[in-house]
Amino acid sequence: MIQAYINYWKGYVDFNGKTSVGGYWWAFLANVIVSIVIGVIALALPIISTIFSAVNLIPGIAIAIRRLRDAGYKWYNIFWLLLPLAGVIIFIVLLVKPSK
Repeated sequence: MIQAYINYWKGYVDFNGKTSVGGYWWAFLANVIVSIVIGVIALALPIISTIFSAVNLIPGIAIAIRRLRDAGYKWYNIFWLLLPLAGVIIFIVLLVKPSK
């Protein structure tokens, strides 16, 4: 999990490679845990949570695009997230597909 999270930050602006199913979900889990810890700390100083969210935006998009590419889908499938509820479900289904 730690190595996946390190790779998440190393691939900060890498939109070209591929990310395995495990690499994506371990990095996602690590990011959720770090977000919760920062959220608790941010109770005293809310700007920390805002900064962390802003910094996470680009690597989050990059790893999702790499994961889509690894599953055999085009990058523009990320726009499913703009569709409320059903889009999120479709996007998650695409992310859990095995590598091609």
